[in-house]
Amino acid sequence: MQQPRTRVKICGITRSEDLEAAVAVGADAVGFVFYPPSPRAVGIEQAAALCQALKPFVSAVGLFVDARPEEIEAVLAQVPLDLLQFHGDEPPELCRRFGRRWIKAIRMRPDIDLEAEYARFVGTAGLLLDAYDPNRPGGTGQRFDWGLIPPRLASKIILAGGLDARNVAEAIAQVRPYGVDVSGGVERAKGIKDPERMASFMRAVRDGDRRRAGIS
Repeated sequence: MQQPRTRVKICGITRSEDLEAAVAVGADAVGFVFYPPSPRAVGIEQAAALCQALKPFVSAVGLFVDARPEEIEAVLAQVPLDLLQFHGDEPPELCRRFGRRWIKAIRMRPDIDLEAEYARFVGTAGLLLDAYDPNRPGGTGQRFDWGLIPPRLASKIILAGGLDARNVAEAIAQVRPYGVDVSGGVERAKGIKDPERMASFMRAVRDGDRRRAGIS
């Protein structure tokens, strides 16, 4: 049986040239941050214009952090998002109310019970796991202990948190996630992607897939 390949989302896209480079290196999805305090935040018109340049079969993901329902609906009215990513303390009923596929980000505290979190967020397309920082909802650039992830949930996991070309192959071989999510690890400045770092990251993902399949 052929091993599945690891899907890749490049998040925090703010410029058309970065979107084109992400697609060119083979990203499966690109992420747009609708959280004004973030240095990678985009406005509605900006995100709508970027989505118009997306190639077929590349998914547009919108990231929200404790946004009000009307704020999310305003984005959805103009931006053709394929998937919603909730990165705050949103309850399950809010995540489900928009009639779109969605994923829930979980910040990995040492005492987290992922089995319970997965059961709580019924209907999610997957859990995105990020490092825990009490002062920031994401984008910390920090790793967490991958040993906290139950193997049974691996196929439902999108792994984030401090990933770059140096460690993503190891992460894939160890965790065997459905996908990986990268932002700062492929940037030369906050919100500005680096084409060569994106290409290096994708090469490392494929190396991780080979290691996962036991191919040297």
